[in-house]
Amino acid sequence: MSKVVVFAYHAVGVRGLKALLALGLDIQCIVTHPDDAAETVWFDSVAQLGRDYNIPTLFSDSVTEQDLIERLQHLQPDFIFSFYYRQMLSQRVLDCAARGAYNLHGSLLPKYRGRAPVNWAILHGEAETGVTLHAMTAKPDAGHVVDQVAVPILPDDNAHEVFSKIVVAAEQCLLRAVPRLLNGTAVLHPQNLAEGHYFGGRTADDGRFKLNWSAQRIHNLVRAVTRPYPGAFIDTPQGRLNLWKTRALPGELPVELPQRDTLMVQNGQLCLQPSGGGLLLILDADLNGQALTATSAVLPMVLT
Repeated sequence: MSKVVVFAYHAVGVRGLKALLALGLDIQCIVTHPDDAAETVWFDSVAQLGRDYNIPTLFSDSVTEQDLIERLQHLQPDFIFSFYYRQMLSQRVLDCAARGAYNLHGSLLPKYRGRAPVNWAILHGEAETGVTLHAMTAKPDAGHVVDQVAVPILPDDNAHEVFSKIVVAAEQCLLRAVPRLLNGTAVLHPQNLAEGHYFGGRTADDGRFKLNWSAQRIHNLVRAVTRPYPGAFIDTPQGRLNLWKTRALPGELPVELPQRDTLMVQNGQLCLQPSGGGLLLILDADLNGQALTATSAVLPMVLT
């Protein structure tokens, strides 16, 4: 039975571990992160899975790299796997795996290397994304590809919905690819890194949109950063307007209707005609934390 050590966090970490357990691998140890008190934790716990299955579990903030390497050298794992672990693993750590170290990344590499790949794919209006199992190298998300599974991104899918698809794709990818790694039949393919780019992490302030954007661009931002993420927003003379759910329409309002960049009610629905073009239906929004509806006294509301 192959021995493995798994670095994991988030829902993909939990389901990835369960896939390895289903394949009968001997998980010697799990390394995970403590939850961040400043972050909305909406996903399952890797640490709890470790407790449920009686697997020794270490936390990243309580073990030094040297201690970790000594433990790995003692365990002598055949493989190291990383499933949505949030820290880079050094070459010294990777070298502790006798048969290789592999990472599961939430995009179709080489596209969207780096952080927050699902959010970035939605922001850019992609029609599909997926997961990639690849060999780990000192350079992030750059190793040879073992396998990939694609999932669609529908026009109004938000990040949480797409991530739910990613979790299932992760299981499918591991259940198909890991047996090939175990029996030595996996064929790895190099990436053409010129076909993709690295993307950095995102902060709450990256949810700010501008009125000179098109309705489609604003819509893509809204669905990329809506709950459980901090959300899309703009600061107006009336306060902060947060958009949580929208729909972009290709047309525009007749010219005799109120000016652009004004939140208004048309046919019983909140809508915005940004100066960047198009028409945005507002399906869920709040102003200074108070729900904004079609009967709000502040409407119509000029946003500039």
